[in-house]
Amino acid sequence: MCGIVGAVSTKEKILPILLDGLYALEYRGYDSAGVSYFKDKKIKIIKAKGKVKHLEDKINSEEKTTIGIAHTRWATHGEANTVNAHPHQVKHITLVHNGIIENFLELKEMLEKEGYTFKSKTDTEVAGALLDYYYQTTKDIDETIKKFMSKAVGSYAILFLLDNDDTSIYVLKKESPMIIGLGQHLNLIASDIQAILKYTNTYYLVGDLEYAKVKANEITFYNKDGNEITKDVKTYQEQGDELGKGSYKHYMLKEIEEQKDTVYKTIKKYINKGINSLLELPDLTKYKEINIVACGTAMHAGLIAKYLFQEFTNTRCHVYLASEYRYQNNFFSKNTLTIFISQSGETADTLAALKLVNANNLDSLGIINVKESSIARGVQKVLYLETGKEIAVASTKAYTAQVALLSLLVLSHGYRKKLLSKEEVEDILAEFNNVSTYIKQVLLAKDKYQSIAKEISQEENAFYIGRGLDYYISMEGSLKLKEISYIHSEALAAGELKHGTISLIRKGTPVIACATDKKINSKTVSNLEEVLARGAKVYLLTDDITITNDSFTIVRVPFTSSFLKAIIAVIPLQLIAYYTADLRGTDIDKPKNLAKSVTVE
Repeated sequence: MCGIVGAVSTKEKILPILLDGLYALEYRGYDSAGVSYFKDKKIKIIKAKGKVKHLEDKINSEEKTTIGIAHTRWATHGEANTVNAHPHQVKHITLVHNGIIENFLELKEMLEKEGYTFKSKTDTEVAGALLDYYYQTTKDIDETIKKFMSKAVGSYAILFLLDNDDTSIYVLKKESPMIIGLGQHLNLIASDIQAILKYTNTYYLVGDLEYAKVKANEITFYNKDGNEITKDVKTYQEQGDELGKGSYKHYMLKEIEEQKDTVYKTIKKYINKGINSLLELPDLTKYKEINIVACGTAMHAGLIAKYLFQEFTNTRCHVYLASEYRYQNNFFSKNTLTIFISQSGETADTLAALKLVNANNLDSLGIINVKESSIARGVQKVLYLETGKEIAVASTKAYTAQVALLSLLVLSHGYRKKLLSKEEVEDILAEFNNVSTYIKQVLLAKDKYQSIAKEISQEENAFYIGRGLDYYISMEGSLKLKEISYIHSEALAAGELKHGTISLIRKGTPVIACATDKKINSKTVSNLEEVLARGAKVYLLTDDITITNDSFTIVRVPFTSSFLKAIIAVIPLQLIAYYTADLRGTDIDKPKNLAKSVTVE
């Protein structure tokens, strides 16, 4: 959450560079934005509420300056307005900040006793005051930073300018991502590589409790004790989002369409040589239990994996919300593998859970989209998605790639345990080789999805139901609807609907069901009859051709094995959510109150 960019150059027009960076980072926060730079030896600050475009309208991009920092905000402390927007200036210090200073109230009380007053409600302004306090008492910038790092509790990626130094940007980092890019007579700092790819693909990673001084032609790194350290230069091999939305109205629609390619691209190296390539996936047979830790959509992918692990490999599997994991009594065992799932690889709750697992010397595996991200570097083994950058806040192509990769991991595990025969595995691999065709097939039914969207778009409540695997698919469909359309939506195990929630059904309430398991489809259909009798509008997504009912709107998907069902069945639900949100006129790619990379707890 929130995005940071900084630039220092020998040339005099860096404001366009900062704006380019903010636009690239806007998916991380769009409550407000701001920029700070030196002009005639004095620091100038410009801030605006809302999106980066509002800030750009206030800026003269031709104004000459060689150094500046900028920020786009997702509010954590204080409402979204220009007072709380970054940068914040406290006497000698002007800073931008990602993360949360957890002891900011204690620090604020201490600083108020020292004569500091505060304009905003933010923890960032308190961080700025603490830096200024130490600078005024030590008159030494290195001592200032070391004292700050020893005192501030929480997570932070901070850039700050010192009012008597118009050549340097100071960088501090703890548990919040930060990189420093190397350009032509230009150095850049950002919280995400995408912010600087227009200018460079070579960069340094800033480690936890490290800081740096960045000049136009010089970068110096230090550890928390103030000792100078060296860093290896890294090169980012993938391209940035240069093509934009193309002809698509929204990134989300583009990314839904891209799934016909991204799922196969993610898994092809594990299926293109049959079982031999499948066995290149990690061997899990030494583990008696598998724990999966994730948040939101990634957690739903984990639930799909849980179902498959238990159903097809007889392996106990638990799925934990990362935000709860650190605060529960965990029964750690050397016979347990913990799998961490994160699109960004920077999800704060998931990263905190990983640190707990590492502290207990347990085995870990990551399912990650972003290479060299914090979680990817922290796990023992990592399997990367090959989806490219996902811009829309609501995840689609990353989710299906996560499910595909996890499904193959289960398939490999079942074969190694001799619970799935060679013939069964080869048949399922043939399905995976045909996954793009299945996805293209469900993408063709857009008229059906648009018709359903038109019927439900004026409602304010909806329910999704399913049993077993279908329940987990329904959870993701429900989340998509609420994320982007702002319709209140709940997902329920179909058999639980009558244990309380059915009281909320009224005439016209949409109930969307998944039924892709022939053994229990009749039970789900019976639950639909119950809500139909109470006036609900009923929609059924199924691959069972024997189900016919003129009272339901039926969406048919291709029949596949359980290993592909969750990939194929979720795409109609993604599109129903998308078209519903489009009819309601919401900001689909950047839904209110949400941000793509959740880097705060």
